[in-house]
Amino acid sequence: ADAQAALAAETAEAEAQADTAAGELAALPDPARGRGQVAKLRSELAALRANQVACQSAHESLARAAGERRQRLEDIAGEEGSWRRRGEGATLQLRQLADRRRGLEGELERLSAAPEEIGRRRNELLGWIEQAEDQRRADADRLAEAENRLAEAEKAARTAESELAQAREEMVRSEGAVAQAKQAAGGISEVVAERLGCGPDRLAEAAGFKEGADLPDLEAVERKLERLQRERETMGPVNLRAEHEAGELNEQIVTLETERADLIKAIDKLRQGIAELNREGRQRLLASFQEVDRHFQELFVRLFGGGRAHLALTESDDPLEAGLEIMASPPGKRMQILSLLSGGEQALTALALLFGVFLTNPAPICVLDEVDAPLDDANVDRFCTLLAEIAQSGRTRFLIITHHRMTMARMDRLFGVTMAEQGVSQLVSVDLQRAEQLRATA
Repeated sequence: ADAQAALAAETAEAEAQADTAAGELAALPDPARGRGQVAKLRSELAALRANQVACQSAHESLARAAGERRQRLEDIAGEEGSWRRRGEGATLQLRQLADRRRGLEGELERLSAAPEEIGRRRNELLGWIEQAEDQRRADADRLAEAENRLAEAEKAARTAESELAQAREEMVRSEGAVAQAKQAAGGISEVVAERLGCGPDRLAEAAGFKEGADLPDLEAVERKLERLQRERETMGPVNLRAEHEAGELNEQIVTLETERADLIKAIDKLRQGIAELNREGRQRLLASFQEVDRHFQELFVRLFGGGRAHLALTESDDPLEAGLEIMASPPGKRMQILSLLSGGEQALTALALLFGVFLTNPAPICVLDEVDAPLDDANVDRFCTLLAEIAQSGRTRFLIITHHRMTMARMDRLFGVTMAEQGVSQLVSVDLQRAEQLRATA
């Protein structure tokens, strides 16, 4: 009942609105007449707009012309002022030129009488110049004579100074010779007093020379003196401790002989030890060499898929002094040394030797840096397979630095460096085995 009442109210309201709309519609004018009026108004509006455009264009033209005329009038006013200023400047300049003309005319009148005064002054100056020239010539002659006398005096002074210097040098040399002679005489007196026990005045008496007798030959005496001195030096001084020193030397000799015998025994023992060490070293080296060579040959065949290779000792029969040569023959090639192989073949051969050494004497860790760079995909696959087999033994852990996708795919764990932000490096680690397990369970 409520809904019906509400619907009845809404219906009545809708009917009232419909009646109102019908009344408003009836009150509206005829649309056709309105359209005609609109068209008439539009045509009148278009005519008015055209008239407005024409009037506006004429107005703008008149405004531009008026602006140009105003600008022209301003220019003319400026030019008129400029010409007026130029006229005033010209008038002032004419006045200045008239003043200068009057001044120049006065100066010209004054200078017209100057040639006579200049001629008179010139004649006076010429007379003074002649007198000065005569005086200069006389003074030049006196100066030349004075310079000649000065040169002669300087020459005489230099000669006197040279003679004075020579005399001083001669005096110094003489004083030095006298001092040296006095020093030598004093030394000779000391030697005579020390060796002969007498003064220089008693030398003749000590030597057995008589006064007035001829002196013996100096060279003969010097030779005799040197011979006697050599004989005395050969005899040597009397050693009172000779017997005691001889006993000490005998004891030292016995001690040295005992030490020498001990050293000889120690040297023999050391040589025996070295020989035993060398013998054992040769045996171990040969055994290790043979084992490494065996592993190397096997791994070479596996890495190359065929071929043959071996290690050879060179340059000596003694293994401890011999060098090592790697001989390799990849499939389809003849036997040759390692340096004649290509880059990839050298890398594979070196890996075979390296893994052969690790199989012979395992190490806890092995770092390989870009060893797969010169290898193709097939050789990288064989390298990774061999690496996995060696790693499964558990005796060696391998850390490989690589950019090859196949090598990275065969590893257990990957470590890399990324730069999430500019200038900030971050270490990233991926466990491939764990990732495979997660993928399998997913």
